[in-house]
Amino acid sequence: MRASETELSTIDGLVRVENAPVGEVLRSVKENTKDSYTHEEVYGDYCTLQGYVDAPPRDVYEYLADMKSQEEYTYSVRDLEPVDDTGLYVGWDRLSGNTRIYVRIEANPQALTVDYHAAWDQGDDLWMIYLFRVVDARTVLKRPGSVILWTNCHHPYYEKNPYPELAPSPDRPWVGDFWREFYAGHKVELENIKAIMEHRHHRGIPLTPSAAPGA
Repeated sequence: MRASETELSTIDGLVRVENAPVGEVLRSVKENTKDSYTHEEVYGDYCTLQGYVDAPPRDVYEYLADMKSQEEYTYSVRDLEPVDDTGLYVGWDRLSGNTRIYVRIEANPQALTVDYHAAWDQGDDLWMIYLFRVVDARTVLKRPGSVILWTNCHHPYYEKNPYPELAPSPDRPWVGDFWREFYAGHKVELENIKAIMEHRHHRGIPLTPSAAPGA
């Protein structure tokens, strides 16, 4: 027995073929598979959605990594401008009237990952993290194009605004008030990404806002 197997055998709660019969585990998995799940069971602390886009993975990645793309595909983020030379931008989130939103993008061209670090009202503590991964659809679906995986985690600040004194007004709704609707709202924006990317790809139009004529 390998040393790791000796260690694993001492950890309570592990379910592995070495300690649980296949038939027993399959019965348990079937019993715990339900026809329907509550909203909390599906979207409690993590909101993940995914979709197919008929455009090349590198193009989709470059679109998401372009700061100005948010002004196209998001429902409400507009007028992003650089704050300084560190990559931090500030714009308006029209979802809540005159709310300022700060965004910095961390992208990895090798992994095709794009992470948006954002926050309402201030740019020092970018706690809202939007995690994107672009996957080559030829690998996972055996077809040309891309699959986008998009995840948000339920940061504790969604529950309570950590900087209430910076809100433009005391009665301004907080972004966390919309957590229950995150999946449906982001689905709208994912469909926007798909529509924009496919429209441009099929017509040979530059895909990123920065490459568009007059940008």
